[in-house]
Amino acid sequence: MILTIGLGFVGLTTALGFSHKGHKVYGYDINSARCDELNAGRVPFTEAHLDDILRKSLGTTFFLTDNLKESVQNSRYIFLCVGTPSQADGSTDLSYIFNAIRAILSHIPKGGKDYKVLVIKSTIPPSSTDGPVRSFIENICHFRVGTDVGLANNPEFLREGYAWEDFIKPDRVVIGQVDERSGRMLDDLYKSFNAPIFRVSASTGEFIKYLSNTLLSTLISFANEMSMTSQAIGGIAIKDAFKILHMDKRWFGKPASMTSYVFPGCGYGGYCLPKDISAMVSISEKSGHVPELLKAVIKTNGKIKNLMADHVIKNVDPEDYVGILGLAFKPNSDDVRDSPSKDIIQCLLAKGHKKILAYDPMAMNNFKQEFKFPIEYAQDLPSCLQKVKNVLILTGWKDFVENRALMAGKKIFDFRYIL
Repeated sequence: MILTIGLGFVGLTTALGFSHKGHKVYGYDINSARCDELNAGRVPFTEAHLDDILRKSLGTTFFLTDNLKESVQNSRYIFLCVGTPSQADGSTDLSYIFNAIRAILSHIPKGGKDYKVLVIKSTIPPSSTDGPVRSFIENICHFRVGTDVGLANNPEFLREGYAWEDFIKPDRVVIGQVDERSGRMLDDLYKSFNAPIFRVSASTGEFIKYLSNTLLSTLISFANEMSMTSQAIGGIAIKDAFKILHMDKRWFGKPASMTSYVFPGCGYGGYCLPKDISAMVSISEKSGHVPELLKAVIKTNGKIKNLMADHVIKNVDPEDYVGILGLAFKPNSDDVRDSPSKDIIQCLLAKGHKKILAYDPMAMNNFKQEFKFPIEYAQDLPSCLQKVKNVLILTGWKDFVENRALMAGKKIFDFRYIL
């Protein structure tokens, strides 16, 4: 059985979703007025389908309760769906989580004979579950996570207006586990949803939720930044421009998906992106609007390359050979204009790393002619890897993935996250 603590938008959708799947679900909320509404078969907020599901489930698979002790003792899974509001400094207030946990644990015996998993459905920042929440359970409440009680987070990806569809037919289920047993239990619970289930560390689970929301926030701000830029320049039909932008095949994965752009690496390069964003900043500023978001994009693109070079410098002896895999700015191209490899190699040379051996399937001749760096070039991938102890992957060539076995035993800096 399942207990859901907090019956707002997320909590009620979660409770009714599991009850619809045939689980017996308790719903608990300290707001008595909200519980009265629900007991009368009315959802106290507008959300498609929930009213009908509530009336069908109430008293059969979904039970409202004011007896926390009984519902805790009868449940294996306890979902915390309480508020986590922002504080004045922007940090997250976890007090509602702590209060709920304290109340729950007062009804759970220690020793793990009746093992229950506390599942944080509320949105909390990365490092919270395995940090302050776990510390509260172990150091304040004196329960051992993984022995006396389980702990995990399970971020929600519910859109208002589509919450029921999003819960019943999820595109993915993320389980941020603190202990292995909790991860297994939640994995079993979600199997009937027929969706990809990802068991990750607790901090990764929390981060995935914020990754989604911060991307959406950035996309909205980007659209508004460009709207302000267009108004400053003048003569631009911004609505038409965006509608035509939406016709780009890459939004629909043809021939390549936009997801390839929303993925970390060494930064952008080539001819178009660096030139065009700089030009847009320039004309916008001349027209009277300072596009701070675009300027931040340029700054971040430079910063990531410096950070990667610094990471290598801190972890590699200057007397050791460094193998650079990839010189083109992207795979399947020989274009080296504004290639991230150029900036990273430049940083390494400036810090005294003279033993640099580079290899690229297509771009070596162009790179030699363009930059004239005092480095060596390998004839092929095996000869490059045979000579070096340290490997920097700077272009996501498929050839590097297919020959990863040749990199065994070497210190690998996979700055394209392809291995």
